[in-house]
Amino acid sequence: MTMTHTLTPTADLGTDIEDVARLLTPDGERIADPELDRWIADVDSAALRSLYRDLVLLRRIDVEGVALQRQGQLGLWPPCQGQEATQIGTARALRADDFAFPSYRETGVVYARGGKPSDFVLAWRGEEHSTYDPYELNTATQQIIIGAQSLHAVGYAMGVQRDGTDQVSVAYFGDGASSQGDVNEAMVFASSFGAPVVFVCTNNQWAISEPVALQAKVPIAGRAPGFGIPSMRVDGNDVLACLAAMRWALDHARSGKGPAFIEAVTYRMGPHTTSDDPTRYRDKDEVETWRRRDPIARVEALLRSRGEFDDAFVASVDRDADTLAASVREAAMTATTRAPLTVLDHVYAEPHSGIDEQREWFGAYLDGFAPVELSAPAQEA
Repeated sequence: MTMTHTLTPTADLGTDIEDVARLLTPDGERIADPELDRWIADVDSAALRSLYRDLVLLRRIDVEGVALQRQGQLGLWPPCQGQEATQIGTARALRADDFAFPSYRETGVVYARGGKPSDFVLAWRGEEHSTYDPYELNTATQQIIIGAQSLHAVGYAMGVQRDGTDQVSVAYFGDGASSQGDVNEAMVFASSFGAPVVFVCTNNQWAISEPVALQAKVPIAGRAPGFGIPSMRVDGNDVLACLAAMRWALDHARSGKGPAFIEAVTYRMGPHTTSDDPTRYRDKDEVETWRRRDPIARVEALLRSRGEFDDAFVASVDRDADTLAASVREAAMTATTRAPLTVLDHVYAEPHSGIDEQREWFGAYLDGFAPVELSAPAQEA
């Protein structure tokens, strides 16, 4: 099936951020789109309330992460406020055995895939190599190297082809990563081999301090058709549209039609990481404009219009958020910091002479910080 919102190499792409597939307006009005609606026909009020709960809990994790970093409990935190609908909408569409390859900001993907409270903080505290076992969550370690996970996702998808299963792998990356060679090379391989992979580009308007308009003169979704990959540009603050778009993309890949590409147009409300000061490069009016497009507020408005947002529901979500936040904080505050040399443990499954040399060098380096005992001053005769 060809989607109305699917871009082709000859389409008039436009540059307006409002030129996106949408099912829920910023005011919470549900709008019809026959081709998108068919992908979420099963989403009733109960499912919508569940999505709302996910959005609120993800934001609470994010708030807790920022607070813990500011209090010195975490070394760094990459905020995802404003991007909750993109992460929850796409991740909730995945099947349990699909495999996700997230970037460092996809906290919501880890949450939706079953991450525990400790999974959100221990890596950022420097206590674990990757915090969670990727094969327990079917989610790769959150990638720091910009765009590298796109190649990993395509490699996994090519392996799926050879195994003869119908799993799909998903590569998450930002608008900045779309200019990286890794992402473009991944799309070449995915298209050439018809790999069952979905590329999800979270266009949050800023690659650290570089605006997306500086690196993309047309919508990023317009690049994929040049590789022979169908794409869709969707409102990344609309959880229903994100869910529908992802179900379309997964069906496309799972049915043997090859890769698909989604550009989710959203906004990073906070800093790039907690070491960044966005006030140095962003206009406050721009931020306020996007604040009025809040992904959580629009779902709340829709639920209220349906009489599905009562005090009991709000209290239940608030309790769940408080409980989760307390667990995340406890996981960080009670973490046991291991001896520095243990960072070299488990790098290889078998003994390795290179690691032995590094351990010796690192041990000598650490010994250089040992306290020096000063002898008592000599007594004058």
